[in-house]
Amino acid sequence: MNKKDTEKRSLREEWGLIARGVRIVWQICPQLMIYNIVNAIAAKAFPYFSLYTQSLLVNELAGQCRVQKLLSLAAFTVAGLFVLNIITALLNGRQSVWTDNASQKFELFNSERQNRMQYEHLEDPNVTMLREEISVAMMHGHVLTPIIWAVPKLLGNIFNLILSAALTFSMFRTISDSSLTGFLAFINSPGSAILLAGIIFLNVVLSMSIAGIHTEKLLKAWEPLAEHNKFIGAYSRIGGADVTIFNLRKIILKECRKVQIRPAYLADVEKVRVKYSTLSMLQNAILRTAVFIITAAKAFIGTFGIGSFILYKGTVTQFAGSFIGITDDITNLRENNKFLAKLFQFLDLPDNMYLGTLAVEKRDDIDYEIEFRNVSFRYPHTENWILKNVNMKFRIGGKLAIVGENGSGKTTFIKLLCRLYDPTEGVILLNGIDITKYRYDEYISLFSVVFQDYKLFDFSLAANVTASFDYDPKKVIDSLERAGFGDKLKTLEQGIDTVIGRAYENEGVDLSGGEEQKTALARALYKDAPFVVLDEPTAALDPIAEAAVYESFREIAANKTTVFISHRLSSCRFCDDIIVFDRGELVQRGSHEALVGTVGKYSQLWNAQAQYYKSGKNF
Repeated sequence: MNKKDTEKRSLREEWGLIARGVRIVWQICPQLMIYNIVNAIAAKAFPYFSLYTQSLLVNELAGQCRVQKLLSLAAFTVAGLFVLNIITALLNGRQSVWTDNASQKFELFNSERQNRMQYEHLEDPNVTMLREEISVAMMHGHVLTPIIWAVPKLLGNIFNLILSAALTFSMFRTISDSSLTGFLAFINSPGSAILLAGIIFLNVVLSMSIAGIHTEKLLKAWEPLAEHNKFIGAYSRIGGADVTIFNLRKIILKECRKVQIRPAYLADVEKVRVKYSTLSMLQNAILRTAVFIITAAKAFIGTFGIGSFILYKGTVTQFAGSFIGITDDITNLRENNKFLAKLFQFLDLPDNMYLGTLAVEKRDDIDYEIEFRNVSFRYPHTENWILKNVNMKFRIGGKLAIVGENGSGKTTFIKLLCRLYDPTEGVILLNGIDITKYRYDEYISLFSVVFQDYKLFDFSLAANVTASFDYDPKKVIDSLERAGFGDKLKTLEQGIDTVIGRAYENEGVDLSGGEEQKTALARALYKDAPFVVLDEPTAALDPIAEAAVYESFREIAANKTTVFISHRLSSCRFCDDIIVFDRGELVQRGSHEALVGTVGKYSQLWNAQAQYYKSGKNF
């Protein structure tokens, strides 16, 4: 949890969060902010037109009552209201368009940040939970939504305050009438203006005080719900075939019930709302009463006409209401800062991986050597060593197998090789130079990797192979055929333009597990990098199909370094070199023939699997 979640922020910090939120919203959808601000100001300005024209009509009726003047005022009022209604409708229409557009832009903004994020954050459960909290808060109208609406409302209320003050100023003039005594004499004196100003000031102070206490109490009442909301949001997105087949809904619902919102929490929140809303309505009623009495008395003694009474009563009420509105807007924005802080915590996750400056040497002979020198690694925020003091070298062109039991560090070794993480201790060298010194994008371009948790997307087959919408069709087909997908490709009516999956296309095609893995292998081939890494790439294939894939890779990647990770040690016979991991340490290295004839971890694993081959069982 962010430290600022548990302590009070200074006023400067509060406004800093709001200002940054405004900058982000302006960056994402400036048009929406412009329309919201114009709309908010127009919404405050338009009522004054009605107040003004009504006061003119009433003054004329109470005065000379000229028919032509009354007709002109009536026509002016109707025409003005018609034009204002058209302007309002146009503003609301454009506002709706940009509101819908903004939601898509917010999604894109979050996706872009996540795509740029350092890889270790994507695997961090704390970051995953933070994303869930932000997602749930946004669904409930927090985070950026209050910035979009409350900031324009705040500016509208400030405009309202200035305009109402300008229109109200003339109300406090006095008349020369020595016959006035008592209360009416006081109303005709500057003292009445001071009294009304004092009542408005007291109303504002009380509003701000009540709003501050309201916010504090409300946040305290909502605090027990924070954990509930983020977990329920995460559980609600769990789905899939396993949920249906194994009736996992029971478990999910049980977990949801554990964290469900208890009525007592909601009751506490509602009590706070009712209590402080009632106080706000009470002080507002007192202000309206005071305004009515003073303006009515001034109209009675002839300070201004009866029509002006309507105008001044409205403007004074608007003046006081604008203060209350400003207070409410600021309260809402400060209340939202709790959620904004989480967004900024996510956006500010450090990208402290050094990206390097050296260009990777482009060699015609693609002669590269990788060395792990005293490399040890543990994942961030953990104490367990996944790899310990690994030392090894290998050159381009070889076929390297990495074996070991689950949890022995094989996949982590590959993540370090591809620089998804940097070693905790030690160094990895490329041609004698620390790989962190090379430009990051150039270094990772050396690798084509098929991880065991590879992902295919609901795009075309070609886009999945190329990771792009701009590609060479012949090269795509060639890569698919070399990966063993050729027979399946012939059955697809739309060929490489066939969409994988049915999430967005009814005509999409669902591939089998083996076909998906072949597609992932084709992706690695299409990239045509010097190093090809296959992390359990054939788990969904039977042993015969797996052997065919490995045999074809010997031919396909003849001039490349190919690194295989597989639980089926029979695949290791296709490799020139085998390294064996056990509990994070490199314990053996050699050819299949040498290792299988030596007492050690490899022969232990081989003999354990050999019994299945002898018995005719597949695994």
